[in-house]
Order: sequence, then C-alpha cells, then structure tokens
Amino acid sequence: MIKRLIFTLTLLAAVTASFAQKQTMDNFIDKLLSKMTLDEKIGQLTLLPGGDITTGAVMDSPLADMVQKGQLGSVLNVKGIGKIRTLQELAVKKSRLGIPLLIGQDVIHGYETVLPIPLAQACSWDTKAVEEGAKIAAKEASAQGINWVYSPMVDVAHDARWGRVSEGYGEDPYLSSQMGVAAVRGYQGDNNEYGKERVMACLKHYALYGATEAGKDYCSVDMSRLRMFNQYFPPYKAVVEAGVGSVMSSFNIVDGIPATGNKWLMTDVLRDKWGFNGFTVTDYASINEMSQLGFGDGRTSAIQALKAGTDMDMCALAYNKYLKDALSNGSVTQSEIDTAVRRVLEAKYKLGLFDDPYRYCDTKRAKTDMYTPENRRVARDIAAETFVLLKNDGNLLPLKKQGTIALVGPLADTRNNLPGCWSFADKPEKYSTLKECMQRYLGSSAKVVYAQGSNIYADSLRQRADEFGRPIHWGDADAMLKEAVDVANNADVVVACIGEMAEMTGESSTRTDLNLPDVQMRLLKALLATGKPVVLLNYSGRPTVLSWESEHVPAIMNVWFAGSETGDAVCDVLFGDKVPTGKLVNTMPRSVGQVPIFYNHTSTSRPVPDGEKYFHKYVSNYIDETNGPLYPFGFGLSYTTYKYGNVTLSASTMPKDGKVTATVAVTNTGSRDGDEVVQLYIHDRYSSVVRPVKELKGFQRVHIAAGETKTISFDIDASTLSYLDADGNPFLESGDFEIMTGPNSRDVTTAKLTVE
Repeated sequence: MIKRLIFTLTLLAAVTASFAQKQTMDNFIDKLLSKMTLDEKIGQLTLLPGGDITTGAVMDSPLADMVQKGQLGSVLNVKGIGKIRTLQELAVKKSRLGIPLLIGQDVIHGYETVLPIPLAQACSWDTKAVEEGAKIAAKEASAQGINWVYSPMVDVAHDARWGRVSEGYGEDPYLSSQMGVAAVRGYQGDNNEYGKERVMACLKHYALYGATEAGKDYCSVDMSRLRMFNQYFPPYKAVVEAGVGSVMSSFNIVDGIPATGNKWLMTDVLRDKWGFNGFTVTDYASINEMSQLGFGDGRTSAIQALKAGTDMDMCALAYNKYLKDALSNGSVTQSEIDTAVRRVLEAKYKLGLFDDPYRYCDTKRAKTDMYTPENRRVARDIAAETFVLLKNDGNLLPLKKQGTIALVGPLADTRNNLPGCWSFADKPEKYSTLKECMQRYLGSSAKVVYAQGSNIYADSLRQRADEFGRPIHWGDADAMLKEAVDVANNADVVVACIGEMAEMTGESSTRTDLNLPDVQMRLLKALLATGKPVVLLNYSGRPTVLSWESEHVPAIMNVWFAGSETGDAVCDVLFGDKVPTGKLVNTMPRSVGQVPIFYNHTSTSRPVPDGEKYFHKYVSNYIDETNGPLYPFGFGLSYTTYKYGNVTLSASTMPKDGKVTATVAVTNTGSRDGDEVVQLYIHDRYSSVVRPVKELKGFQRVHIAAGETKTISFDIDASTLSYLDADGNPFLESGDFEIMTGPNSRDVTTAKLTVE
C-alpha cells in the first residue's frame, strides 16, 4: 500500500513538473510571437541549404544576409563547426530578436564513425545496438554543431529495385517500428531530454514512400487505407508515440493528393489521431514539386501545404514567396501561420537553444568526441551483428587462420565504398580496407594475396562513381581477371568481395536488374572454375538476386555496407572470433520478376506452395520461376545450430480482454555459443477482412551457450491479434488464430488459439 502511494505521488509530481515546464515554454513563446513581424515569422518557416560555403565566405553569403534580417530560421548540410558557429552568432547577435537557428543534416547512419546502413542494422534484430548506434551518431554530430538530424527513415519497403531500401529497416511494420523507436531513443535520449550530446530526430518519409511504383524515386503511390494503416503506417505511429521531435513529409501522393499538402495525412492522422506535437518539414523543395505532379501552381501549393499542417518549407522558398500575399487576401489566416511558427520555436526551446544558442558549438568536443576508439569499438561490434550467413556448405566458414588466402574482388581494397550511401560526414582516409584489416588481423599466421579481379560493371557506372567521389580503380578487364585466377590457383581458399558499390544504392539508385553485375559474375565463375573453395562476401544495400550463386558457391555471407569498421568486423566473423547472428529483414527473391515480394502477403484464392517445382495451369504461379523466395524473411545461419521445440500455449482459448503466453524451447545443438533471434508470427484464419498469411508480432534475441536449452516466452493479448480498420481503429474478431514460432518466417511450428 505504501509503495503504491509513493508511486502515485511520484507520478503526480512528474506530471505537475511537466505541466509547469510546458506553461513556462508557452509563456516564453507567446511573448516572442507577439514581438515578431510577419517577415520574421515566415523566416522561421524557411529552411535553406548551406552547400559548400567556405568559412571565410559565411559573412558575405546570401544565407548570412537572410539570417541577419530574421528571414531564415534553419539551415541544413553546413559542414564545419566554425561555419555553424558564425551563422549562429549572426542569428543571435545581429538579427532583431536574436532567435537561434536549427542546424540540420543528413546523419543517417553515423557521422565520422560510420555505422552500418539502417537496412543492415535491422538485420541485427538488436534494438539496443540500434539505439547505441544512434547515440554515437548524435554525440558526434552534436560535437560538430548539428542539432537536428533527418533520421530515422521507417518507410516499409517491399520492392528491392528501390535504392532507398538501404535507408530503412526492411519490409515488416512491426520490426521497423521497434528499430525506429530505438533510433529515436538514441538520438533524443531516453526521455527525449535533448542533452548536449543528443539531437532532435526527424521521422521520414511520411508517408508511404517505400511503396513507390516500379521502385522509382519520386513516383506514384496508391493503396487502400486498410493497407496503409496495417502495413505502412505502424512504424510512423510508433515513432511518433516515442516522442520524435519532427516529421518530414514525403514526395509521393496519398489518396491522389501530394503528401506535403494532404491535410488528412498531415493533420487528421498525424496530429489528431496519433497526437504528434512536434513540427513538420517538407522534403527537399517538395512544395515546388507539387506543381510537377499536376496539383497546382507555386502559390496554390504553398497555401495548400500550410493549411494541411506542413510547418517548415525545405529549400523551395515557397512560403517566402507566397505567404505574405496569401495572408493579405485571406487565403491563409494569421492563426495558421502562428501555429506553424510556434511549433518551430518550441523545437528550439526544447533543444535549449534559447538558454544557450552555442551549446552545440563546443570546439573542445569537436576535437575529442569524433571517431574515438570507443565509438569505433561499438561500431565494429554492431557491424558484426548485421552480417547474414546465407549458405555454409561443409562448414567452410569460419576460415582457419593459416595457409594462403586469396582476397579477390573490386570491393576488397576500397575505403571509399565502406560507408555506403548517405554518409556525407565520413572520413574515408581514416578507414582501413578489408585487405589492410585482414593482413593486420592475421599477421604472420597466414598469407593474404590480393587481386582486384574486375571492374564493378563493364562500363556503365564509371561516371556515376566519379560523380559521388567513391570511385573504384578502373582497369583492363582481361588482365585483372587473369591476375585473379593466378592468385586463386596459388591459394588454399578464395574470399570474393563483390556486389554493389556504395552509389548503386540510396536515393536515385533504382535498378531493374538485381543480379550480380556482368563482369563480377564472370570473375566469380572463373574463381569457382579453379576448384578452390570460394567464400562470397556480398556487398549490397538491398536484397539482391543470388540464385546462381546459391546453387554454385559453397559459402555466402551478406555484409551489406557495414560502415567505417567494416574490415575489422568482417575479419571477426570470417575467422570465427564472433559468430554470425544476422537475420534478413527483406525477402530475397529468386528472380527480379518476383519483385515486389514480401512474406506478409495475403493468400491467393488459388495458392501453390512455395518451392513447388512444376507449373500448374489456372493457379497462382509462374511459367518460368518457382513460387516463393530464395531466402525468406528472418532467415540467417550461424556457426552453431539450433533445434526448436513445438510452440505451446498457456491456454487454447482466450477472451478478447485476456492474455495467453506462447512458449518454445530452443536448444543450441552445436559446439559454439551463439545468439539466436526467436520469432513470433500470427495468422488470423478467418476474418471479415482478409489478413496476411503471417505477421511478425514479437522477437527476442537470446544468447544460448553450446548444449544449453532456453525456454522463450511471448505474451499474446488483444494488441497482438487485432488489426486496424480503414479508419485506423483496432478491431479484434472472435475465431481461430495460428500462433507460430521459429528461426525465420518459413520454418515455424504452429499452435491454434481460439479467441472467444
């Protein structure tokens, strides 16, 4: 009784303090708003890029002039704490009201210490690792003057052709939700306290950007609201409920209206239904792009965006051009402008910028907090968790630290490509290539011989690589191939480092062919022809097609783009000092013709089992390809083996307001300790709305020693079994459910649960 009373009093005190803090903030902003001119208010809604402005040119730049006049409230992608400090001083000391700037940047997966791409991070199924990675990114970015980062991206993506698959957390809404929430905790703090080493996160891209047609960026999206709420909206909602400070609208249309100008999306759902109380910002110049979509001219688009609930205009200068006249003729109201301005000012208040505008401009931190040994150690550990072992015939892996190892491939000795896409603050000159790491790692215990072996493509990507500053040495194809074969012939084992280069993924990197590029496939076949055992390290920022490789190569491990510590992390796993634990977060297709492919699809009325070898007329299958994936969602091997028992339920029936527990015993039957990701799926057998054949509803990453058995439990209640209707309201029907557990979405055991 006393403990309960203490808890109640503590909670009451916290609520009272929170209310008092909000009242103080409201009073401060009320006074500030009352002093602002219309131009100054519109300035707070304007965000412009710094580009490559030099330190000496800051004072004479157009940005500086706008800042001093109070016509610019935020800047993005200005690199260098000196430049940022100068801009902040101009805002605080030279503008009439001294309102500090928001300083934003694309900090997507680390800063100078580059973490694995978000897709890879999700393959760890380790929310603590994702949180810790975001914490490191925030610490380094904030030491360089950044206080606002455009991350996390939680767009559910089913189409591997889309280059921006690399920036998100895969195809599943539940997993993406967990990862997005973890990232926000890392960026903003456990309770969104925004300390000096934390920053404001920005959820993106709201909404549905990952469902773009044909895998092309900036393309159309069209789907039912039922599908929106159940398959695409959950990660956005989860991150909003976690307290993310800002939300970025997407380029695409939703229900025929551009997201940036869609009131149902930006206000009715985001604010009224989910309770978001931060500020919203457009994607890059997306108000102007509403005209390109055929929605309206610049003036119409600007008015529509503000009235829809879009607070800040990124780089279009549309609010700057049109809002003043729109107010004078009654197209927008003073209240609508003031509401948007208030939200931006609240963000600056929460970040502590009014108390200390230079809290993110500590030059001492800029010298001590970047690319530290501790940050590198954590990044290395995280990277090792992301690698997915897809095949390991004859236990070829882990490799022995002896003999002669042929390290071959265009990605084996490149440092520019290790970070992957969207790593604008990286310092490749500080990073070690895999070749350098392997030679250092093995020392005198084994000999490493190297050959590049091939170009990335025969010719088509040379210009693009140079454009983004991540070139790979371009050489004579025949000569490189001959050198690689000679090296392989004189080695005991071959490690082939091939796949995508960094700029083949990310924004504006759609591919129609997901197979290994031509000259690299030629290299791989030549290496296999030597008769030496070959390990394929597949570098990629998306699911790729590995059907031929899966049939012919004895060992395959996806290493994605694992960041600045890739080389050491690969050696840790390749030679067995760490055990691979990664699991796929996107289904890997057999053929690009299956794309989009994802595990949580609805059933067809004429189903054919996955893996069926023969074509059947008048049922749902391909003439020229087997149904089902090459590797299913959740799949990943280890250097040890696990045996799953049958899933059991604490009760076979459950009232709608009740709870049951699902348990499964998992035994490590191998000789190595390891971490296993135990997964829980459900299927509503009969429903008034057709439900997916499987839905992930829980997972646990569990350490199991060799020979040990652990019993894993999952609680199941209405929130586990419900779906959302077309208005986003949860709905649970009576009837039978299948409860499934297993190591991936394919290999599961099932128990029946009846909801009464």
